[in-house]
Amino acid sequence: MIDKDEYPPEETTSSSSDYSVVFRLDSRSGVPTYLQLVQQVESAIRLGYLRLGDQLPRIKDVVASLSINPNTVLKAYRELEHKGLIGGQPGLGTFVTAVPETVGLAELTALRRSLVNGWLREATSTGLDEDGIVALFTSALGDFRSRANEDQSTPRTRRASSAKTGGAA
Repeated sequence: MIDKDEYPPEETTSSSSDYSVVFRLDSRSGVPTYLQLVQQVESAIRLGYLRLGDQLPRIKDVVASLSINPNTVLKAYRELEHKGLIGGQPGLGTFVTAVPETVGLAELTALRRSLVNGWLREATSTGLDEDGIVALFTSALGDFRSRANEDQSTPRTRRASSAKTGGAA
């Protein structure tokens, strides 16, 4: 879970509530803490909550708010830096340096709303719990990717066989 104020502060101060993101940890997830931080920043960037130039919370502020080891936050930030998403500026902080292309925030909001009010509501009403929903969604996403890959390879296969037969199929 990651939070972002609707109207981020004009000036950055040392208060952790002034940063544009607030990290949340799930101790029951089985995902290492540093990876949870990495995933939350990546998601926030992909969903448009973090934009180019936005500052991430200082390591000491994350440590204080989550009661975790500073090396855990440092490891997460290093991973994000290795991925080319963030960069540190000595004396100033850590900032988002790259954002992948994605759809606009309005489109994402509409998609999220339709997912929450449609499919997720229906899945919950049938009796699926969160783990069941995740498993079903993951399975469906795998099927979708598989079909997309098949659709992309089909025209090439047709072209290759028609070339071998001189254009006659």
